[in-house]
Amino acid sequence: MTHDLVTTLRPLLTAEASAEAHATGTEPGDLEQAVWLRLLEHLETQGPPLDPHGWLRRAVRSESRRTRRTTRLERPYDAEPADDGDRTPEQLALASARRRALHDAVRRLPGRCPRLMAALLSPRDLTYREIAGELGMSQGSLGPERSRCLGCLRRLLTPEVAARGARG
Repeated sequence: MTHDLVTTLRPLLTAEASAEAHATGTEPGDLEQAVWLRLLEHLETQGPPLDPHGWLRRAVRSESRRTRRTTRLERPYDAEPADDGDRTPEQLALASARRRALHDAVRRLPGRCPRLMAALLSPRDLTYREIAGELGMSQGSLGPERSRCLGCLRRLLTPEVAARGARG
């Protein structure tokens, strides 16, 4: 019964949706899809319409009005979105998880290393002179201290990096 109804109504829906889509500025396929969904809901709750052709025409016009109202109420987004460098949501989530793991490991470092590594990772992009001034140490000792801290960080992160995936 449902298959026969769909087969019978398809040409009429295509024609009605094409005619109404121009008035609303939408795609005829979008309007058709909305009406098919409405028909399925009607079949589920009330059974087949008594006058399928009349019901279809009314449904197309109703969906067309709803689309027109929705379009009128929409406002463009004026601000520029952040540049994600064409990365997928999965890549962004993985990068965020890696940053969190790195910063967690930096906080677990011994001695002055957490402050030094935080300064090196700072988004302010500090120079060695600025970092040395903030940490109260000589600029000449910054390089060796950084190397020692990176070694500690590497040892902390090795189990996490090694556990990421199977090798070989």
